[in-house]
Amino acid sequence: MKMISLLGSTGSIGVNALDVVRRNPDRFAVAAMTAGSNVELFAQQVKEFKPSLISVFNSSKLEELKELLKGEDVEILTGEEGTVNVATHSDISLVVSAIVGSAGLAPSMAAIKSGKDLAIANKETLVVAGELVLREAKRKVNIIPIDSEHSAILQALNGEKEERIKKIILTGSGGPFRTFTKEKMENVTVKEALNHPNWSMGAKITIDSATMMNKGLEWIEAKWLFGLDTCIEIIVHPQSIIHSMIEFVDTSIMAQLGMPDMRVPIAYALTYPDRIECDFPSLDLAEMKQLTFEEPDYEKFPCIKLAQEALETGQTMPAVLNAANEVAVQAFLDEAIPFKDIAETIRTTMHNHKCHAIDSLEDVQIADQWAREEAKKRITVAH
Repeated sequence: MKMISLLGSTGSIGVNALDVVRRNPDRFAVAAMTAGSNVELFAQQVKEFKPSLISVFNSSKLEELKELLKGEDVEILTGEEGTVNVATHSDISLVVSAIVGSAGLAPSMAAIKSGKDLAIANKETLVVAGELVLREAKRKVNIIPIDSEHSAILQALNGEKEERIKKIILTGSGGPFRTFTKEKMENVTVKEALNHPNWSMGAKITIDSATMMNKGLEWIEAKWLFGLDTCIEIIVHPQSIIHSMIEFVDTSIMAQLGMPDMRVPIAYALTYPDRIECDFPSLDLAEMKQLTFEEPDYEKFPCIKLAQEALETGQTMPAVLNAANEVAVQAFLDEAIPFKDIAETIRTTMHNHKCHAIDSLEDVQIADQWAREEAKKRITVAH
């Protein structure tokens, strides 16, 4: 029986992770869990999975949650401190980080420092503080990716040596605007941007897919997970069946295929390096008929290049990229800026930033806060 803590139980990754646990009650139990502010769903999950410790990030929801869980034998905390306590729970061996955005950084670092293996869907943790995270993790724990692309890379690399890798081929669907002209994208709506063709995800990551920033962030994450000197190529694969590939030095290519179902990489992360039998829908290649590929349009989707430039610049720039993106995406969701201004907000914020080295979590947090304020200023001035 593997005891886990789940950070972000009410989001799409959290809900899917709990479904994997539900289907395998003899293998997994949830000892602790957190949520942001959806206390109605959170209370239902707590009643089903019976964790001993929980935390709600939004402190204004604490009393409502306590009322919903009256009579339940569970300790209830709140805020970042509560999330950190869940991530370092003494009974657990694995933390599943499904928190969206840079809010996942502090609890992920705390989990690593307390010796817990980390199954990570929160790509921002490695984007903003990859060097810090890996420096700490190398001493004591495993970091297991949950993103379908990075899980595919991990599976394709199974048993292979680093020197045999020629390049990583990171696939992406191209999002809802893959076939749009640049001119047509000028006036896209929030509703259109949230209509992903293949995946059902939370709002923030769905907009990241629409701008293809998610591919830029995944490119940075892959660099930290699989080697900064590793060649990584991005290719658009509209069907989302091949989740990523590795080309080896002998020109052989190893691909991991499967239906676009996040429960599959979650199950692999929970059991790594083992596998368990799953009764999820199987891929029917004859029914699929064809798999297609194309180059990404970097002019139409400038966020990819902005992410690559941020890692090449290094130091605090990836943290600034990520924070500016979070602010810009929320502004678009709030209909405060048009879609095209997401990239422009990030670009301007990065341009105005004076980079400095990252020696501590505090350095990251300072850069993050500066970028948020700078991005909000740019949005206010422009609109």
